[in-house]
Amino acid sequence: QVELVESGGGLAQSGGSLKLSCEAWGSRFSIIDMGWYRQAPGKERELVARMIGGSNPDYADTARGRFTISRGSTKNVVDLQMDSLKPEETADYYCYANVIWEWGASNNYWGQGTQVTVSS
Repeated sequence: QVELVESGGGLAQSGGSLKLSCEAWGSRFSIIDMGWYRQAPGKERELVARMIGGSNPDYADTARGRFTISRGSTKNVVDLQMDSLKPEETADYYCYANVIWEWGASNNYWGQGTQVTVSS
């Protein structure tokens, strides 16, 4: 079992910044990719950014150029720096991790979500 522990989020003004962090807890696994989705009220969950293979960032078109995903202090941590935030980016942000276990099976895990509110 992998537990994803999220931190960050909160309230920002339009044009402001917030940083999200997510750490994957557990053992005997490697991360295939890890990142963040978001879900606004009444909308589907959508990819924001992800780190593939530990060193390859991938961004949604809406995030590219304003958000930066990076590896944190350990290999099982990803940080998402969000700059120039817009009110329409108010949503619950969910960390996910796609992992592969030592025995070859893979699983996808989700965090509980952290709220981001951007005021106009």
